[in-house]
Amino acid sequence: MALQDNIAQLQLELEQCRLKIKQLERENSHLTLVNKRVNEQLNAALDGTGLCLWEQHIPTGNLTIFNQQWGHLLGFTRQELPAHIDSWKNNLHPEDKAWVIEAFEDHVAGKAETYQAVHRMTHKDGSITWVSDRGRVIEYDINGKPLRIMGTHIDVTKEKRYEEELSKLAHRDPLTQLLNRTALIAAFEHSKKTLNKKHHGALCFIDLDGFKVINDHLGHRYGDSVLIHIATNLSHTCQQYLTPLKANQKHYPFHVARFGGDEFVILTQCNNVELLTKMANTLLDLYRPSLELDGETINIGLSIGISLFDELDEFANVCEQADKAMYSVKKHGKHNVLFW
Repeated sequence: MALQDNIAQLQLELEQCRLKIKQLERENSHLTLVNKRVNEQLNAALDGTGLCLWEQHIPTGNLTIFNQQWGHLLGFTRQELPAHIDSWKNNLHPEDKAWVIEAFEDHVAGKAETYQAVHRMTHKDGSITWVSDRGRVIEYDINGKPLRIMGTHIDVTKEKRYEEELSKLAHRDPLTQLLNRTALIAAFEHSKKTLNKKHHGALCFIDLDGFKVINDHLGHRYGDSVLIHIATNLSHTCQQYLTPLKANQKHYPFHVARFGGDEFVILTQCNNVELLTKMANTLLDLYRPSLELDGETINIGLSIGISLFDELDEFANVCEQADKAMYSVKKHGKHNVLFW
């Protein structure tokens, strides 16, 4: 009798276990379905934004991307690019690599509350991809050391290119693609701020001789071709003298700008009078003979005024001095160079 009671009790408990298992299976199926739907909703929300979720296991360096294929952003397959922190580091743009890694490691070391960086990465085809990266440590081990970091990663290449185009429109002369006045002043002030007492150089103000006659007789379209030709030669000549190919020759940073009309300006950190004179004379020699351009033969000259400056000088004064030197050239025969 006791044995039968024990068997009955075991059967009852077994049935209860079966019912419990079925209940757990139903709950598991429900949770799986809920999880699937949440993932579907998350992916649907993220797919249109280009945002992806990533997680790194800090001790091993292994990376997981939750809603995109690993390597998709840079055009790689998982076989070509292992999902590891070293792969990420190796594909950072050389100019951004050091500071981005430092920002990441500062957060992991507890020096910064979060990791945030907008930086460049190198695509498989050699092009540049801009990304906005954010991350935060979400788990620590029993010793308080970071275990997992999770974050978001979004492709902002289109936005960056749009910004660059806007900047180009704001700071470039649309005809010659040289800097405009605003951009040149900004370059002068930036150099003055960063170089401080080492800020010195020269500003060359160039006005074309005979351009109005050419513009009036051959039309504005032809006049535009002349301006583009001049701009190209100015840039090439500056490159030749200020950033020469020979390693043993000194290099000087420079900017070439169009101030509008037929006025051009060269700004350089070179204050070597002999070198600047040679460069100016090379430009003058280019336009001593008649110029053959687009089936027309024209005569065009350059009046060049140069003003040297140091850290105490303001842009407006330097520009005015070079302008006055240029006008003195105009009054005394044109197509020449004069230092203030």
